[in-house]
Amino acid sequence: MASILWALLLFLVQLPALATSRAHDDESTAIILPSWQNGTDCCLWDGVRWDASSGLVTVLDLNGHGLYSNGLDPSLFSLESLQHLDLSGNSLGDYSYNVYQHQKFDRFTSLTHLNLSNSGLVGQIPIGISKLISLVSLDISSRYDGQTTGDGNLNNVWVHNFQTLVANLSNLRELYLDEIQIMSSSGEEWGKVLAKSVPHLQVLSLRGCGLNGHLHHSFASLLSLVSIDLGYNDIPAGPVPEFFANFLNLSVLQLSDMNLEGWFPQRFFRLRNLRVLDLSSNPNLSGHLPNFSCAGSLETLRLEGTNFSYVKASYSSNVELLRELTLDGKFLSVEFLSSFGVLWSLCQLKVALMDSQKKLGSILSWIGDMRNLTSLELCKCEFSWTVPSSIANLKVLRSLKLFDCNLPRPILSEIGNLVDLQNLEISGMDDCKLHGSLTSSIGNLTNLRSLRMVNCEACGSMPDAIGYLRKLQRLEISSCEFTGAIPSAIGNLSNLKTMVISARQFSGQIPYSIGQLKELTWLTIQDARISGRMPSSVVNLTRLVQLEVSYTYLSGEIPAFLFALPALRFLSLDQNQLSGPIEEFDAAASCLVSVGLSHNGFTGQFPKSFFRLASLSSLRIDWNNFAGSVDLSSFWKLRKLTALDLSHNNLSVMVQEGNYSPSTSLPGLTETCVLQYNQISYLFYLNLSHNLFIGMQLTSYVLPFNRRLEVLDLSSNRLQGQIPMPQLSAEYLDYSHNNFSSVLPNFTIYLTKTNYLRMFNNSINGHIPNSICNSSWLDVLDLSYNNFSGPIPSCLIDNARLSILSLRKNHFEGTLPSNITTECTLQTIDLHGNKIEGQLQRALSNCIYLEVLDIGNNILLDIFPSWLSGLPNLHVLILRSNEFYGSIDDLVGYRPSAEYFPSLQIIDLASNNFSGNLSSEWFGQLKLMMVKFNSTGDTVLAQNVETYTGYYQDSTEISYKGSYMPFGRIMTTLTVIDISNNRLEGHIPESVGRLVSLRVLNMSHNAFTGKIPAILGGMAALESLDLSCNQLSGEIPQELTNLTFLSILNLSDNQLVGKIPQSHQLSTFEKSSFQGNLGLCGPPLSNPCGVSPSPSEAHAEKSSHVDVILFLFVGLGFGIGFAAAILMRCGWIG
Repeated sequence: MASILWALLLFLVQLPALATSRAHDDESTAIILPSWQNGTDCCLWDGVRWDASSGLVTVLDLNGHGLYSNGLDPSLFSLESLQHLDLSGNSLGDYSYNVYQHQKFDRFTSLTHLNLSNSGLVGQIPIGISKLISLVSLDISSRYDGQTTGDGNLNNVWVHNFQTLVANLSNLRELYLDEIQIMSSSGEEWGKVLAKSVPHLQVLSLRGCGLNGHLHHSFASLLSLVSIDLGYNDIPAGPVPEFFANFLNLSVLQLSDMNLEGWFPQRFFRLRNLRVLDLSSNPNLSGHLPNFSCAGSLETLRLEGTNFSYVKASYSSNVELLRELTLDGKFLSVEFLSSFGVLWSLCQLKVALMDSQKKLGSILSWIGDMRNLTSLELCKCEFSWTVPSSIANLKVLRSLKLFDCNLPRPILSEIGNLVDLQNLEISGMDDCKLHGSLTSSIGNLTNLRSLRMVNCEACGSMPDAIGYLRKLQRLEISSCEFTGAIPSAIGNLSNLKTMVISARQFSGQIPYSIGQLKELTWLTIQDARISGRMPSSVVNLTRLVQLEVSYTYLSGEIPAFLFALPALRFLSLDQNQLSGPIEEFDAAASCLVSVGLSHNGFTGQFPKSFFRLASLSSLRIDWNNFAGSVDLSSFWKLRKLTALDLSHNNLSVMVQEGNYSPSTSLPGLTETCVLQYNQISYLFYLNLSHNLFIGMQLTSYVLPFNRRLEVLDLSSNRLQGQIPMPQLSAEYLDYSHNNFSSVLPNFTIYLTKTNYLRMFNNSINGHIPNSICNSSWLDVLDLSYNNFSGPIPSCLIDNARLSILSLRKNHFEGTLPSNITTECTLQTIDLHGNKIEGQLQRALSNCIYLEVLDIGNNILLDIFPSWLSGLPNLHVLILRSNEFYGSIDDLVGYRPSAEYFPSLQIIDLASNNFSGNLSSEWFGQLKLMMVKFNSTGDTVLAQNVETYTGYYQDSTEISYKGSYMPFGRIMTTLTVIDISNNRLEGHIPESVGRLVSLRVLNMSHNAFTGKIPAILGGMAALESLDLSCNQLSGEIPQELTNLTFLSILNLSDNQLVGKIPQSHQLSTFEKSSFQGNLGLCGPPLSNPCGVSPSPSEAHAEKSSHVDVILFLFVGLGFGIGFAAAILMRCGWIG
C-alpha cells in the first residue's frame, strides 16, 4: 500500500490543481486536492477506488479536476493494478518529448477503461495503448462543447497506423477518436480493420478524423453496433450506406457533413431503437420528414442543411419522446407547426430561418408554448420584423444562442428579461448586428454562467451593468465592435473562471479591478487597443493558469511577479510595446511551462531565472533587443524544453558556465554534453537566427539530437566553417546569411525527411552530389549566392518533387536536362548567374505550376522561348545577359488559340542578340499589364510552399530606376519590361500605351526609329522610362507630362528635336535625361530654343558617345560588402 500511496503522490505532485493552495512546509510538499494529503488513507481520496481483497488501487478517476502537467508523469505507470483510468477534462500537455512513455501504457495489463478525452494531449497516440488487450472502452477524443475556451483542453494527437492501434483490441466495445487525425484514413482500410479486429464493437465515434474513401462493405458485419458517429469526414459523395439499417440495435446514427446524396431510405425511421438521427449539412440528401407514428422512439432529429421536405399526410402527433429538433426555416409554415401541435417533451430546438423572416413572429409564438424548452438556437433571424414582446414568452429558457441575427436595441433589452438564462451566445459569420450598445438590461441575467459574443457588429460600449452577473463563470468577447474601455465593474464577477477579450475597438487600460477575480484561471486579452502597464493587482490571481495579453499596446516593464504566480503555466505577452530589462524572479515558486515574449522591445541581459524553470517546455523571446552574453548550454539543462526561439536579438554567448566573458560561439551542442546530460533529447524547435554568433564549438558536425527536429534555424549570424547537420533529419533547415565554407561530404544522408533547406548567401564550395535526389521530402532547395560548381544534378529538374529550386550566383556549368515530364512540380527555377550553356529545353513547358523562371547571366544560345507562353502561372521571365537571338515576335502566332503569358508581370530580355521589328501585337498580348492595380499589391508567393516563417517568397534582381538592384519580395504591382541592349529596330508600337499598370519600361540601346508614341502619356503607373541610345526622332510628346509617378526618365542619345516640355513632371529632370539630342532645346539644357549649338558643343556631343556610370549598392546579408554595377550609356555618332 505504501508504494501505491507514493506513486499517487508522485503523480499528483506534478499536477497542481486549479484549486491548489501551495503550502510549502519543511518537505516542500504540494497539497494537490483537498483530500489528497500525506498521512491519510489514500482509499478515501477523491477519484481513487481500490480492491478490498488485494488492497490495490483499481480506479483512478480525475475527470474534470482541472489538473495541469507537461506530459504524463512516469509515476502514473507504477499503478499497474488499474482497471479504470480517467484523466479527461484536464490539461496533460505534450508527452511526445519522452518517447518511452509510448511504451509504458502496456504495463496496465488489467485496464478495461481508458479515457483521455479533452486532456490537452499533444503527439502521436502512444503505441503502448495498442497492447491493452483487456480494453473494453477507449476514449482519446476532442469534443468542443461550447464551454471549452480555445483549445487548451482539446487533444492534438494523431494515429499513424490505425490497424496497429486496434489490431489487438478484440475485446473493445467502445471506441471514441473524435477529431483525432487518422493518417491511414481510406474507407477501404479502416472499414476492413474494424470488421476484422473489433468484431463486437458497439460504439464507434470517428467524428472529424479526416477519413476518406468509400466505406468498405465488410463494415456491414459489425452487427453489434449501437452508436455510429462518422460526421465531418471527407467521404466521397454517395448515398447513405443502407446496410446501417440492418443494425437492429442501432440507437444513434450521426452522419452530418459527409457529402451524402440521393434519397434517404424511410426504413431507418422504422428502427425501433433509433433515438438520435443527425443528417445535417448534407445539402444533396433528400427525403421526407418521418411519420412519427413509425418513428416514435426518436429523441433527437437534426435535418438542417439538407434537401428534406414534408408532406402533410406524413404527420402524426406521436412525438412524445422528441427532446431535440433541428430544422431549416423552410419547414416552418403555419400548417407544419399546427401538425406538430405542442411538443411538450422538446428541450432543445435549433432553427435556421434563412429566407423565412416574415414567419419569425408565429414561430416564436409556437416556441413560447413549449413549457419544457430550455435550449433555443436561432440562425439567420431578422428580428426587425418582430415585436420585442415575442421574446417575452421564452422565459423558461436556460440557453439561448443567436447566430447571424439582426438584433435591434429593443430586442436586446427584451433578452435581458429572460432572467433564468444560464448560457447566452450571440455570434455570427456575416450578419450579426446589435444596432447599438449592449443594453444595461444584461444586468438582469443574474443566473448567467456563460456569456459569449463573437463577430458582432455595432456593439457600442460595454455597460457597467455587466458587473451584476456575479454567477458568471465564462466570458468571451471575440472580434466584436465594442468601443471604449473595459469597465472596472468587471471586477465584481467573483465567480469568473475564464475571460477572453479580443476586440480591436476596446481601448484604455486593463482595469485594476481585474485583480479581484480570485477564481480566474484563464485570462486572454488580445488584438485590442489596450494600453498602459500591466496592473499590479494581477498578483492576486493565484489560481491563474493561462495569461495571454498579446497584439495590444501594453507598455512599460514586465512585473517580475508574473513569472512567479503559483498556478501559472502559460504566459504569452507577444506583440506588445513592453520594454526595459526583465528582472530576476523567484523561479522555484514557478510552474511555467510556456513563455512567449516575442515582438516587444525588451533590452538588457537575458534573465538567468529562466534557466531554473524546471517545467519549461517552450520559450520564445524573438524580435526583441536583448543583448550581452547568455550561457546557451544552460538551456540544455531544462530537461523538458521542446521549443526555443532566441532569434532577432543581439545575443552573444558565454564560453562556458561560470565564465561570464562574452563570446559569440555556440557551446553546448557537443556530443559529449548530450551523452553526459541527455540535455537536448526533447527539443524539436530551435531558432537562433539573427544574432551575433560567429563560431560553433563542436566535436562533431553531426548534431546528436535524440529527437527529430522540426526546425533548426541558424540563419543571419556570422557562423563559419562546416555546416552542422542534425543526425535525425530535420524538416526545416536554414543556414543562410552566414560565412559557412563547406558541407559534410555525405550531407545528403541527413536530409531524408527534410522539407526545406536553405544555405543562401554563404561561401560554400564543392559539388552537389546526385544523392540529393534521394531526399524525397525536399520541397525547397535554396543554395544561391555560394561557390558551388560542377554540373547541376539533372534529377533536381527532370524528376524531382521540388517546388523551389534556387541556385543563383554560383559556378554551376553544363546544360539543362531535357527529360522534364508532366509531373513537374516546380514553381520557381532560379539559375541566374552561373555558366549554364546550350538551349533552353522545350520540356520546361511541362512545368505548369512555374511562377518564376530566371536563367539570366548564363551562356544559353537559343531563340525566344515562345513555347513557355502557355504557362498559366508564370509571373517572372528573366533571360538577360545570355546569347538568345532572332525575333521576339514569335510570341505572336505560336499558340494562336490560347492566351500568351497570361500572368506575366516581369519580362527581362536585356543584353542578348534579339533583332528585327516589334509588331503592334507584341505588347498587346501581355494582358496582365493592362489591368489597373492598387498602390500596394500582394507578394508573389509560392502558394503551395508554406514554411514555418510563412509562404516562400521569391526574389530577383532587375534594372530599376537606373540601377541593377535586388528585390527581396516580388509584388504583384512590380511590372517590368526590359528589352534593352539588343538589336531591335523599327518603330515603337503604339500598343505599348495599353499597358496601364507597367512600372518600368526599358527599351534603351537598340535601333528603334520614328517618334515617341504620344500614347505613352496614358501609362499613369510608369515610374521609370528609358528610351536612350536609339535613333528616335521628332519632338518629345507633350503627353509625357501626365506621368506624375515618373522618377526616372532617360531620352538621351537619340535624334529628338524641339523644345523640351516644361510642365508637371518633365520639368523636374536634369539635363542628363535629354543630352545627346542635338535638336533639343530649352531647360534643363544650356542651349536656348532658336539658337543653333556652337561647333564646339556639337563636337563635344558627338565625340563623347560612351559614358561609364558606376552604381554602388549594398549587398545582401553579412560578408558581401558592396557590389558594383557598370551601366553603359551610348551616344549615336552623327
